[in-house]
Amino acid sequence: MIDQLFEFVQNHPLLVGAFLVVLTAWVAYEVRNSSAGGVTAAQATRMINREDAVVVDTREAGDFKAGHIASARNIPQSRLDERMSELEKVKDKPIIVACKTGQSAGVTVAKLSKAGFAHVYKLKGGMMQWQADGLPVVKK
Repeated sequence: MIDQLFEFVQNHPLLVGAFLVVLTAWVAYEVRNSSAGGVTAAQATRMINREDAVVVDTREAGDFKAGHIASARNIPQSRLDERMSELEKVKDKPIIVACKTGQSAGVTVAKLSKAGFAHVYKLKGGMMQWQADGLPVVKK
């Protein structure tokens, strides 16, 4: 098996080189985006308690009802554009965007930032990390 791998690498150096470049670029992109503008669950808790931050949960209604952060607003990512006006009243407050795993919240953060919201952060690890940290959730 290893011999076949080495033979493949020797016979296709350009293909292997292109793969390594793409892999490196992807890893760098993921590392940069995972740390950019995100807050941990502990930081989010402090922001909610001290700065009156607003939590926007972008999961679908069923997931939201199964468990969400207390006083979070449910605005599914698919309906953000039509419901963004609901957040105009809290434009001056920090906004924490929570999704299921922390992967899709970046899209919402970008849309809100583009719409003029100055302090928008994603919850690193999303609701899965929040629950893994043993933090409370509200069920409806």
